[in-house]
Amino acid sequence: MNNHLERITIDTGICHGKACIRHMRWPVEVIIDLIASGMTFDEIIADHPELEKDDILAALTYAKIA
Repeated sequence: MNNHLERITIDTGICHGKACIRHMRWPVEVIIDLIASGMTFDEIIADHPELEKDDILAALTYAKIA
């Protein structure tokens, strides 16, 4: 089983310490906003190829427990 939460990083030097994806400047809240706007996983990845499906799943998992 993949532990998606390992993809979530919190670093005070990146995005003011917000939970982000893999030390990139992709806060979890932005990923959730993209999904909430109606974008599919495939659309998000097509627009932002640095993201992976597991990154999106990590954001959802983090949001669930946060």
